[in-house]
Amino acid sequence: MNRNQKIALGCGGAGCLGLIVVVIAGCVIYFVFYNQARRYSASNYNFNVNTNSNSNSNDNSDFNSNANANSNSSSSSSSSFSDDDKHKLYQAAGMTGDAEVIRRVSVKIGLMDEDYTPGANYEQFVRDHIGWAIRNTDFIQTVNTAEKARAYINEHLD
Repeated sequence: MNRNQKIALGCGGAGCLGLIVVVIAGCVIYFVFYNQARRYSASNYNFNVNTNSNSNSNDNSDFNSNANANSNSSSSSSSSFSDDDKHKLYQAAGMTGDAEVIRRVSVKIGLMDEDYTPGANYEQFVRDHIGWAIRNTDFIQTVNTAEKARAYINEHLD
């Protein structure tokens, strides 16, 4: 084996090893961020499923009339909040860890109907909220305890 062949083998081996390291690092980064986002949205989805399971006690005729009345009242009360305010209240409610506070805020900002069933824009709001949370980490740090989050909700929720 001559000198050029040895150099070629060394460079090929180092390049292959470097490529393997880059692929492994990329996979680790992808799974860390992907699983965090998926866990965050999955917890919201599970909350959504749990609240739906408690709302099946009405018969169809009463449910439809109540749903129409409730959707009208919740949309009128939610109109006073900007999108940013809705995201802040929703984030603060989630930081409390209290399901009743989350429900109350969700109804007030128009994400859920009075019977705690998700409104028409609930899924889109949750998808948008993930991006909002990434862009607004400064605000999230201001409500990073349950006490601070409750204080924010009490101050900003009518």
